[in-house]
Amino acid sequence: MIEKLNGLIWGYPLLLMLLGTGLYFTVKTRFFQLLKFPYILKNTLFSLFSGSSAVSSKDKDSISQLQSLSTALAATMGTGNIVGVATAIKIGGAGAIFWMWISAFLGMAIVYAENYLGTIYRKKIGGIWYGGPMAYLEHGAGSYKLAAVFALFCALASLGMGNMAQANSISTAACSSFGIPVAVTGIVVAIAAWLVISGGIKRIGNVTQLMIPILSLLYIGAALIIIIINSEAVPHAMGEIFRGAFGIRQAAGGISGAVLCRGINAGLRRGVFSNEAGLGSSALLHSASDNKSPASQGMWSIFEVFTDTIICCTLTALVILVTGADSGELDGAPLVIKAFEHDLGSFAPIFITLSILLFAFATIIGWFFCGESSVRYIFGERGTEAYKYIFILCIIIGAGTGLETVWTLSDIFNGLMALPNLTGLIILRKHVSAPQKIKVE
Repeated sequence: MIEKLNGLIWGYPLLLMLLGTGLYFTVKTRFFQLLKFPYILKNTLFSLFSGSSAVSSKDKDSISQLQSLSTALAATMGTGNIVGVATAIKIGGAGAIFWMWISAFLGMAIVYAENYLGTIYRKKIGGIWYGGPMAYLEHGAGSYKLAAVFALFCALASLGMGNMAQANSISTAACSSFGIPVAVTGIVVAIAAWLVISGGIKRIGNVTQLMIPILSLLYIGAALIIIIINSEAVPHAMGEIFRGAFGIRQAAGGISGAVLCRGINAGLRRGVFSNEAGLGSSALLHSASDNKSPASQGMWSIFEVFTDTIICCTLTALVILVTGADSGELDGAPLVIKAFEHDLGSFAPIFITLSILLFAFATIIGWFFCGESSVRYIFGERGTEAYKYIFILCIIIGAGTGLETVWTLSDIFNGLMALPNLTGLIILRKHVSAPQKIKVE
């Protein structure tokens, strides 16, 4: 039943809507995410070393640009970069990775538009920022109903993709590597999450700012070591990606075009799962930043998608392909562990398990803010306390639920969340423009 619903939601209309919206903003901004990438780096990553205010915030109700970036990356750099890539390859073959790249390239234009509009229309009420899609759907597109629908789907997505899928990956990896019962893992993760989320966005920002840069560098470093060791297999791996992407390998083997379509669909869906472009979550997370420039916020989100999908997902894919780990029956976290074991040996299960645990935990606390903001929008403050308990309970449930069920539910919630958000972007498309020159906030 849920598989049929998932297929219906993620049919060609939604995929064309995602691709079309990304292509529109890419053309409208004159391929800004590609042609002006050095300019983007100058005003994002390099600004952290220039003594700008991006590192710390003087506003007691806001978080710094680095903290909002870390929180946004925490929400995206979870199982999508590790388990999601493995799942994409198993479902759609190596060619699915190419379509993840396409989703990222067009997704950069989409998240730029999301954050541009989110910054323009956000408001501070009672010391709390109200931003993201709810702000531009209600105050920009003039539709409270559309904003409320988005908030509802976002709250559900926070319990699915942002919670249960992450908890499931943590428990699966811990059980596979260390034999820890899934129930025990679920309870421990739930307690740890409560300790963080009970401190609000400030504590979430502090924790993610500490975790994400270190985690990202360690994971990227380990993946690069394996790729360098197996560098002779890289050309073949890249060839597999491109051959699979355009059905060359399938055509040679006499396989129907359904296999190619499955690869495209898997790549795009896993790409969206990884970088969340089109879902509106990035704009929600960046709305708490003290950065007041719409263009600057948009560029930070471009850098976020680049780091998440183009760098981290590609490295995971190459590790799996150059080590030949994809030739077996393994899927998800066990597949990634097998790939890293090729050169890291017995250290691989420990490293990958800890990486999945910490990345996924960061995703859980980052997505809590998205869900809480959505619940607050619909029900006010009275609803947020109940949401906290539901969110914690879902961690325990997700830890013990089947992998396939969790991923299917996550895909469904993602698709439902994307529909009202993309509708708002299309309505407000004329209000988005590429920056000519900005002052780094």
